Amino acid sequence: MAKIFSPNFIFKRLLSNKIQSQKYVLTKQFQGEPKKSDFQIVEETLPDLRDGEILTEAEYLSVDPYMRAYMIAYKLPTDMIGGQLAKVIQSRNEKFPVGSYVTGAFGWRTHTVVNPNIWNALDFLPLTTIPDVSPHPISLGLGLLGMPGNTAYFGLKEICKPKEGETIVITGAAGAVGSHVGQIGKILGCRVIGFAGSDDKCEYLEKELGFDRAFNYKTSNVSAALKEGAPNRVDCYFDNVGGEISTKIMANMNKFGRVAVCGSISSYNDPKLPKVTIVQPTIVFKQLKVEGFLVSRWVDRWDEGINMNLKWLNEGKLKYQEKVYHGFENMVDALVGMLRGENIGKAVVKVK
Repeated sequence: MAKIFSPNFIFKRLLSNKIQSQKYVLTKQFQGEPKKSDFQIVEETLPDLRDGEILTEAEYLSVDPYMRAYMIAYKLPTDMIGGQLAKVIQSRNEKFPVGSYVTGAFGWRTHTVVNPNIWNALDFLPLTTIPDVSPHPISLGLGLLGMPGNTAYFGLKEICKPKEGETIVITGAAGAVGSHVGQIGKILGCRVIGFAGSDDKCEYLEKELGFDRAFNYKTSNVSAALKEGAPNRVDCYFDNVGGEISTKIMANMNKFGRVAVCGSISSYNDPKLPKVTIVQPTIVFKQLKVEGFLVSRWVDRWDEGINMNLKWLNEGKLKYQEKVYHGFENMVDALVGMLRGENIGKAVVKVK
């Protein structure tokens, strides 16, 4: 991965009032797993602030499955997308004072100049300030109290619409979204079944998060696991992975079941899409409702999700775990690790 910045980078920052930022630029389309050689780290000088603008410094950067999927749609070279939690270090906007923290889809970069008013009008995810989350880490603004938390909250409640006593099945259940979906399901009085990629993850889901059952999809017979874990069959399916496992879960659903399609991480790194059993006959004969969604659909209710998740967290109804990588230079390693399933809960990168 080439680094295009001068050796006197630190010296220039000391002598100049201008802020020198670094950012990741994607220069090669992904083939299989992302690689460091697909990127360049570029240095740029940021402009002085205008009225209404703020200057932020990234403290935590997010790595999420959608990054691998979305980048194929961009013409290269292009700045790498992604969310970050950042500290306001200069401000000409009274609503965002120096020292406050914000989250926004600024991408993989160390510093950002942005006008929050224009940003919120144009971007698909809002630029928001972080509420007081103490004694919890502020990095939760990228997880349980951020985009993944709202994805779980709105995706489950608005798409699946679970009723008390129903059975929910979640794939990718130990990830940032899946682990949160399961806990909300328990809060709502449902039976919750999770599929994850290791025995350790399954133990965490059952013993720490209160899932009724969790199965290792790599070593379990999925259909047999469903008969054991969901004796009354499945009413709601929160799909994070796609593939053959989704076909089998949908075949075990009750009539008028609801499927929230959040992602298809099982095939993101595959050069060719996998062949799976078709789902249309199951959808028709079981009269299933299958709906894909992006969390930006509820951007006008963003604070509702954050505030409810924070309330549940403070009441002890939600737990979290983070996988923290360290160093801006290790962003690609963190992305690959997350796609390989190294994390339980949310994966973030601490910039310094």
